[in-house]
Amino acid sequence: MRKILTIAALSASVIAYGAAANADDTVRFWYHFDNADNPMSDLIAKFEEQNPGITIEAENVPWNSYYDNLYTSIIAGNAPDAAMVKLYAQPRLVEMGALVPIDDYISSWEGTADLQDNLLDLTKGPDGNQYYLPIQYVVLYLYYRADMLAELGMEVPKTCEEFREAAKALTQDTDGDGNPDIYGFGFRGAKGGQEHWGSLVLSRDGVSLDQPGGLTNPTAIEGTQWVVDLFQKDHVFPPSAPNDGFKEVTGALKAGKTAMTIHHIGSANDMDAALGDKISATTVPECGGGHWTTFGDESTAIFSSAENKDAAWKWISFLSTTGNNKEFNEATGQLPVTKSDSANWTLHPKRFVDATVASLPFAVTLPNTPETSDFVNTVWPVNMQRALTGEITAEKMNQNIEELFNP
Repeated sequence: MRKILTIAALSASVIAYGAAANADDTVRFWYHFDNADNPMSDLIAKFEEQNPGITIEAENVPWNSYYDNLYTSIIAGNAPDAAMVKLYAQPRLVEMGALVPIDDYISSWEGTADLQDNLLDLTKGPDGNQYYLPIQYVVLYLYYRADMLAELGMEVPKTCEEFREAAKALTQDTDGDGNPDIYGFGFRGAKGGQEHWGSLVLSRDGVSLDQPGGLTNPTAIEGTQWVVDLFQKDHVFPPSAPNDGFKEVTGALKAGKTAMTIHHIGSANDMDAALGDKISATTVPECGGGHWTTFGDESTAIFSSAENKDAAWKWISFLSTTGNNKEFNEATGQLPVTKSDSANWTLHPKRFVDATVASLPFAVTLPNTPETSDFVNTVWPVNMQRALTGEITAEKMNQNIEELFNP
C-alpha cells in the first residue's frame, strides 16, 4: 500500500475559529464542472452582493487531474481555502491534517434542518467529526432499453441471472456482418467503474471490500469471474470495455450501441433527450443474496490553511442553501441536498427519480479509509483491466484488492 502522506506543518498552522470576515477577504475555491452551462459566475455575483468585503476566486479544475492537483497543492502549502470533495478522499485528507472540522458551524447554521435526512451521517469523517458539507448526491441504478426488452418479450431483469440472459439476448448483429453492433451491457472498465463491478459482486453474501477474506473467499472470486465471463465468454460487453469510462458507456447507450449500463440521474436528461421513452431505469439486479449500489456524493470542505475560515464557511454554506443549491444542481445534473429544493424537483423525468429513491434503502458508501482513494484511482481500474484482458485471473484481481485493504 502506498504510504499515506502526512503534513504536520498544516496541522500546526490551523488558525483558531471565530475571526470575523474582514474587508477584502478572498476565498479561493476549487471545483470541477464538465457541463458547459456553468452557473458559478452567477452564484459568485449573488454571494458577493450579499457578503460585501468577501471575494470568491473560483477555479474549475479538470476532473481527470483534480485530486492529483489537490494533493500536490496541499503538500506545496498552496491549497485552496475551500473545494468540492468526494467521500473517498476524506480519510486521506483528514490524515494529512488538511481539513477543518465544521461541526460547530453546522450546529449553529439555520440551513442544517433543511438538509436531506442522513446526508450528514453518510458524509461523517472517519474520526466522527464532520468535515464535509453535502452539496449534491446521486444513487446508481440500472439503465435499460425498454423498447428492446419489449421486442424480445423479456421482463426487466431483477436478478443477476436475469440480467445475464437479458444482456445475451440484447447483444445483436443487426446488419448481418457476423459482428455484434449492439451489446447487451456497457461495462465501465476504466476509472470509476468499481460501481459496475461492485453491483455484480459485492452484493453477494459474505463478500466485502475491507473485511479479511471478504474478497478471497470462493463466493467473491466466483463473482469477479462471473463479470469476466460476461466479457470473455458471453461477449455482452463492447470490445472497448476494459478502457471505457463515463463518456464511452453513456455515449454508447445514447447512440444505441449498448442496451444497458449502470449510472445515475446525472445522465438522465441526456438519455431522455436521445432516446425518449425507449430508455428507462430500475434498481441494480439482486446478485447472490442482496443488492449493492453506491451513494454518489459531492460535498465541500474548508482547508486548514485557509486564512479566514468564517469567510470560507459563509461561501460553502451559501452553496448548500435553498435556491442556491437548486441553481447549482440544475447545472451539474445531480439532485439537490435541501428538502425545500427537492420537494418540487422537475429537472429529471420521474422514472429516473423513482429509480433513485427505490435504490436508497440499500445504497452504501465505499469504506471510509485512506485505502479507498487508491482503490478508486488505481488499484481497481488497473486490476479490472488486466482481468478482463486475461493478463491476470479473477482470483489474482481479488487478492490484489484484498491486500490493499488488509495488508
